[in-house]
Amino acid sequence: MDFNVKKLASDAGVFFTRAVQFTEEKLGQAEKTELDPHLENLITRADSTKNWTEKILRQTEVLLQPNPSARIEEFIYDKLDKKLPSRMTTAELLGQYMLDAAKEFGADSPYGSTLITVGEYQKRLGGAEREFLQTSAAAFLSPLRNFLEGDWRTISKEKRLLENRRLDLDICKARLKKAKQAEAKAAAEHELRVAQTEFDRQAEVTRLLLEGISSTHLNHLRCLQDFAEAQTTYFSQCHHHMQELQRELHRRIPLSVTASPGPLSMEPPATGTRKAKVLYDYDAHDASELSLLADELITVYTVPGMDPDWLVGERGNEKGKVPVTYLELLS
Repeated sequence: MDFNVKKLASDAGVFFTRAVQFTEEKLGQAEKTELDPHLENLITRADSTKNWTEKILRQTEVLLQPNPSARIEEFIYDKLDKKLPSRMTTAELLGQYMLDAAKEFGADSPYGSTLITVGEYQKRLGGAEREFLQTSAAAFLSPLRNFLEGDWRTISKEKRLLENRRLDLDICKARLKKAKQAEAKAAAEHELRVAQTEFDRQAEVTRLLLEGISSTHLNHLRCLQDFAEAQTTYFSQCHHHMQELQRELHRRIPLSVTASPGPLSMEPPATGTRKAKVLYDYDAHDASELSLLADELITVYTVPGMDPDWLVGERGNEKGKVPVTYLELLS
């Protein structure tokens, strides 16, 4: 490999001179050209945008994928530009375990059939979670990463170049002050004019880039709206699935866990029988339940092992399960 020794030596000399100028400024031994207040404000605003975008991005990644190992795996596949192997969500895996357990215990048994029901709904929850993760990654995480890996890198490069131009300008100012002879002053003044021109040009380029941060904020605002909408959809789906599951379980769970395959025994215990006023109409979902009419009075009691959200209700010769939320228990 061929090296340009002169250029290498020149670059090293420039780097050393800038380092000396920077150190003397920090020690208060050299003057420093200050940027105009507007440009300083733009730089501060841009730095804050970068810092908070990084924090929000990292915490959102933790929210969407709490497993650190899985996040590292996703990061590696992303850097290698390879598709991440499909994996089950935790809810889908739980649902599959329940379905597998039901096969062993018997799908026709009360426990097995309930495992199947709950397992299927867990898989639905997992599907909703998968859709939420995919939507959030595309609508929220990707734009934040694109800013940090694209626009911000360009801004950082131009900011560093502006700092170098500023150091060069102050070096030229210092040389002009030290110049004694007319020829040296003329050369120093020429260098200063060139350095001032390059500094002003770079300051303008940097300013234009930094003013684009306002567009970044607008873009991130839209991304926040998309993320909130994705969360709303996801939690609404979860709520809907769980309401359906709850209704299904209320229909499936027997009055007593000790019930035999024959008719359920609903004989009241020696004590505990009381009156209840029906608050709302209720239509029985199967033969084990009792339909209700608002404002009627019925007799209710419980049996061992019964779901606490249900009671046994009696009206004349009719008897069946009734939901507690539809009743006002009387003393």
